Amino acid sequence: MNAAPRTLILLRHAKSDYPPGVADHDRPLAKRGIREAGLAGDWLRANAPTIDRVLCSTATRTRNTLERTGIDAAVSYLDELYDAMPGTVIAAINTVGHDVGTLLVIGHEPTMSSVALGLAGAAGTDAAVAQQISEKFPTSGIAVLRVSGGWADVEPGSGALVGFHVPR
Repeated sequence: MNAAPRTLILLRHAKSDYPPGVADHDRPLAKRGIREAGLAGDWLRANAPTIDRVLCSTATRTRNTLERTGIDAAVSYLDELYDAMPGTVIAAINTVGHDVGTLLVIGHEPTMSSVALGLAGAAGTDAAVAQQISEKFPTSGIAVLRVSGGWADVEPGSGALVGFHVPR
């Protein structure tokens, strides 16, 4: 039985600030990041109107990004998404229930680009999008992949990388 295609959205956190004496995990968004996170939310609502679930790093800047997007969905804040290897992100995706049609993952670089490019390869992958992501996945960047089957079936090469947007 083949499930309906699912949408995986990978969002790099918005531009963060670097206040003196603040640990990396606790850095907040910069003024530019606050604005761009709102623009990311606008884009997401226009292009992925139903986001069923969010997996978000516990870092302050990822949490602030989610808050500023205004996305209203069930959220799991996962410590393992901070400073994660791509396989760790994929393992988290693999735990998502079959009732989720669109999943948003909010994390960090260089992981988000590695996950997007690692999962890409299925029919429908846009080579120009993959090239753009390989060159730079800036803050607030949004990669969109289509995956077939269940979330437990997501593995390298199983997704079609179909879009990339940088809200500015």
